[in-house]
Amino acid sequence: MSQDRTSPPSDKGTGVGKVSGRSRVTMQDVARVAGCSQSTVSFVLNANSSVKISEATRKRVLEVARELDYRPAGLAGAGRNRAHEGDTIAFVIDKISTSPEGIVALDGVRQIARSCGAIVLVAETDGDPMLEPRTLEMFIEMRVRAIIYACIFTREVDLPNALLETTTPVVLLNCYSPDGARPAVVPGEIAGGHRATAALIAAGHRRVGTITGETFMEATRDRLQGYRNALATADIPFDPALVVEGDWSPSAGYRGTKALMALDAPPTAIFCQNDRMAVGCYEALKELGLRIPGDISVVGYDDEEIARHLSPPLTSLILPSRAMGRWAMEWVLSNSDAPEAAGTLVKLECELVERDSIGPPPAN
Repeated sequence: MSQDRTSPPSDKGTGVGKVSGRSRVTMQDVARVAGCSQSTVSFVLNANSSVKISEATRKRVLEVARELDYRPAGLAGAGRNRAHEGDTIAFVIDKISTSPEGIVALDGVRQIARSCGAIVLVAETDGDPMLEPRTLEMFIEMRVRAIIYACIFTREVDLPNALLETTTPVVLLNCYSPDGARPAVVPGEIAGGHRATAALIAAGHRRVGTITGETFMEATRDRLQGYRNALATADIPFDPALVVEGDWSPSAGYRGTKALMALDAPPTAIFCQNDRMAVGCYEALKELGLRIPGDISVVGYDDEEIARHLSPPLTSLILPSRAMGRWAMEWVLSNSDAPEAAGTLVKLECELVERDSIGPPPAN
């Protein structure tokens, strides 16, 4: 599953007729016609080489973008509509200083904003019940064009009254409201957990352990559900002994790995539900004298910078923070005046980045 609102094209043809009803072609349109995820389109069009994308897919995306006359949001209307140049967008987030995901999402917003001359104003509220409403009311009084309301941890939110009552367009990033009152974009975490586990199963592993985050968090529950779904798909019985709760830290990965490897029937592969726990996992396995991937395979999640520099480099999944930021800004520029788009909930694909930490299980 890449995006809830998209589906593969019914034929190989392209053409603007396929995206009729829109004021302009968006990245979602390119993804739909090309038969791939929006994340893939973003990587190709931004010449991002950190992910392995086949040459055939790359050519297909560029061909579709050309035939649909796709242009980055804001540029499509350049020269025809000068009224919005210099618009101000408010980016309001609970925490931005303690996690790279918020910075990366903001970077995605800014990439699109720069292309149309928009200014992005950033406010960190720390979830303060007094500061947050005042901040939102200030932006509304400033008559910003739109408010992007973001959370560091994916979760359901009760929207502040200021956002429910305003006529200013609002889009939710990495969070969503239960009543679908505002459009929202989140990662496809269940599909991501499935993809990570399925990669290990495809390599031949039947005993796959996992070290989770804190269970009160939605990302933990969804990634674990994806893990269980992948096992069920492969007709592998779920074994609760192979699930160890962690807290996203390297220390939790170290402790969790030691606990898993102490089982009478230890796993031959471990799915660490973030890369930081994978760091601790690597250390524990090396202390035990086990080789990666010769003796045991490991996969992480989030594709942080450290994943590339572990030895061996860590297979991981991309948390699409930048793509979510771009989607939110695309929505502001494309659909903010369309009331029927209010309940939109889009889940962006967490793509697998294959490196050298997965191999077949050791021979008995």
